Amino acid sequence: MSSPLQEYQRYFPDSFELETQRVLLRLLRPEDFEALLPLAQSKETWQYFVQELDQPAALRTWIEDLLREREQVKRMPFVIIDKDTKAICGCTSFLNISFFDKRLEIGSSWLGPDYIGMGVNKQAKFALLSYAFGVMKMERVEIKTDNLNERAKAALLKVGMIPEGVLRSHMQMHHDRRRDTIYFSLLRGEWPERAASFFPEMMY
Repeated sequence: MSSPLQEYQRYFPDSFELETQRVLLRLLRPEDFEALLPLAQSKETWQYFVQELDQPAALRTWIEDLLREREQVKRMPFVIIDKDTKAICGCTSFLNISFFDKRLEIGSSWLGPDYIGMGVNKQAKFALLSYAFGVMKMERVEIKTDNLNERAKAALLKVGMIPEGVLRSHMQMHHDRRRDTIYFSLLRGEWPERAASFFPEMMY
């Protein structure tokens, strides 16, 4: 039986990339800080995020933390690249990866303000879900969000994620707020139907 490290290295080598017709996801690198900092300047971006990353020190520490979790085989952090402009437009991750339980989470996702509502997030989610279910053969994929984040909840429902319930006072937020967290999931057997309806206007 393979170890978690062997499984992780099998699925997530340094050269690993995912893509759709619109977006490319590749491994987050320390040098991506320079491209991400201008995208992080809107306070609105961080309203429902567990940290505010508009300050250089906070963003740099966040990147370091994500890469440390990659070394611990707990996370695969990505930058999202808009293939039309070749520009980095945000970040996302596989995290809380359990090869034994065949379960992982998609999260730590954010976009620069100019890319919100432009279909980038939906494309990235499709790439991540396709890989998790189609290649990694995961049985369950989780996504959690702030229960106050109506935009995120509507987007998750639109792509067929199943709401499972709310964990009260679940996470500490900035400005001393306690967050109620709502969990969504998809199971492997549900994915083929969701995949077929993800982009009804497009063929993959």
